[in-house]
Amino acid sequence: MKGQGSTSANEPSPILGEETESGRFRVGVLGTLIWDRIYPLGAEQEPVEEWGGISYSLEALAVSLPDEWVVRPILKVGEDLADPALEYLSSIPKLELGTGIEVTSGPNPRVELRYQDRDRRSERPSGGVPPWVWEDLGPVLQGLDALYLNFITGQEMSLETAVLFRERFPGPLYADLHTLFTGISSSGKRFPRQLPDWEIWFRAFDAVQMNEDEFRLAAASGSDPWEGAADFLGRELKLIAVTMGPRGAAYLAAPGFQPDPVAWPGTRGTPGVVGNPHSGRVPAPDDDFSGDPTGCGDVWGATFFGRLLGGDSLEDAMLRANRLAAANVEHHGARGLHLHLLATLRR
Repeated sequence: MKGQGSTSANEPSPILGEETESGRFRVGVLGTLIWDRIYPLGAEQEPVEEWGGISYSLEALAVSLPDEWVVRPILKVGEDLADPALEYLSSIPKLELGTGIEVTSGPNPRVELRYQDRDRRSERPSGGVPPWVWEDLGPVLQGLDALYLNFITGQEMSLETAVLFRERFPGPLYADLHTLFTGISSSGKRFPRQLPDWEIWFRAFDAVQMNEDEFRLAAASGSDPWEGAADFLGRELKLIAVTMGPRGAAYLAAPGFQPDPVAWPGTRGTPGVVGNPHSGRVPAPDDDFSGDPTGCGDVWGATFFGRLLGGDSLEDAMLRANRLAAANVEHHGARGLHLHLLATLRR
C-alpha cells in the first residue's frame, strides 16, 4: 500500500486494504494502561501488582495478528509511571511506539481488584488521565487500517467522539464496551449500571463486544436482550459478540455479515442487506484452567479481532479467542503474557 500523505482530524486515513510503504498494515489499539493490585481468591495469597488494562489486549494481539500486521497503541499515560510503562510496552512484539503515546500530568490509573469467586470481583479505581477528543486524534490515526477500542475505564472518550470515529475513520471499528456499563459509587467502587444511550454507542462501531451481564443491562427491563439487539443490527453495527465465561461465547450478526473486517466499512451509509440476523454459540475448550481471571475478556476480544484480520471465519476466530482467554487465567498480570499464550498454542 502506498502512503497517502498526511491527514488531519477531519480527513480519512489511508485507503483500507492497500499496503503501507513499510509493507505492513496497522491496527490502532485505543484504551488505558492500568497498574493493577490484584487480591486473588484465598486469604493466604499475597496480592499481585502488575500491568493490566489494555496490556492484556496488546499482549494477545502480539500472538493473534498475522505477520503483516503491526500494532499502534493509542494511550495516555500518567507521568508518575511513564518510564516503566514505556519500558514495559517495548517488551511486547509487534508494537510501534511513538505517535500514539501521550504522557499526561497527574497519576496513572490504578485499580485494586478483590475476587469473591472466579466471576465476581470488586474494583476500586484511582488516578486517571484525560479522555481523548477528536481534535487530538488526527496525527494518531494517520496510516491506520483498522481500530480496536477497549473501554478499560469508561472514560477514554465521550459518546460524541465515538460517533465521529464511525463518520470519519474509513477502516473497521471493533469496540469492547465493557466498563461503559459501570459507574463509581460514593465509596469509590465500580458497580454495574445500564448504559445511557446504548443504542447510539452500539451503532458507533462495526462490531461490539460485552459479557453476558453487560448484554442484559443493554436490554429493557424484562425483555430478551437478543431480540432487542437484533433491531439495531444493519448497515452500521454488523456484529455483537457476547462472552459467556466457561460456556464460551455467542454472537449475533447482521444479514449478509462478512467476517472479513475489510468489508465492514463498505455498508456504512448504504441501505443494508435485506434479511434476518443470525446467531450462534461457540463452546469453551474442555481444558480445566484455573487461576487469575483478570483480563480474560480483553484477551478474548483482541484474539477474536486479530484472527478476523488474519482471515479466519467467525467461529474459528471465536474458538481461538475462547482458548486463549481460558489459558490467560494461568498467568498473573499481563507482563510476558504473549509468551504464555504462544506456549498454549504449541501444546
